[in-house]
Amino acid sequence: MKAMILAAGRGERMRPLTDHTPKPLLPVAGQPLIVHHFEALRAGGITELVINTGHLGERLPATLGDGRRWGVRIIYSAEPPDALETGGGIFQALPLLGPAPFLVVNGDIWTDYPFARLPSAPAGLAHLILVSNPPHHPQGDFALAADGRVWESGSPRLTFSGISVLRPELFTGCSPGRFPLGPLLRRAISDGATTGEHHAGAWRDIGTPQRLAELERELCPIDGDR
Repeated sequence: MKAMILAAGRGERMRPLTDHTPKPLLPVAGQPLIVHHFEALRAGGITELVINTGHLGERLPATLGDGRRWGVRIIYSAEPPDALETGGGIFQALPLLGPAPFLVVNGDIWTDYPFARLPSAPAGLAHLILVSNPPHHPQGDFALAADGRVWESGSPRLTFSGISVLRPELFTGCSPGRFPLGPLLRRAISDGATTGEHHAGAWRDIGTPQRLAELERELCPIDGDR
């Protein structure tokens, strides 16, 4: 299975840190945030990666190269400076991802999810990894039914982690350009074509400088924090 790491966003909530550094390159525990993904994906047997670039996009290949130092192979999908949003970015990269189902991971999260557990072929158009609702998103996004299907309503309500396995057919009828992934997922959910699972382990949405600092303290506690 190939994986796409979404890394093209401007990171407005992370300013001023992202004024000169793309969010996936911000350091956490001594290495760029995105490198934690490389290590976890390689441990799960996933080594062929596509990374989309937008804001300060030239910095990613200049810093990461072809990925060989981490045991992965990176192909870049360059986008305009204002990026194509999640859906448009994935759609543009489909020729690089191929005809088989592929993994998508948000570049601005940190997790201990074991990627080897992912289904290689989802039962429907998408398989979503859901997590317990964090304090900044208590209402959640979707409901996970006992049969493993994901719905818009119901309980328990959980938060979409930014990790999913998608079939290229999810993008049938789409055209090149800027568009979000959310409406495509909601259409598939409404059609009963989306499964999911609840990851009860560690997961962080690194959306603000405060959350970045909290993760740093968690991974590299100083004596007073132990």
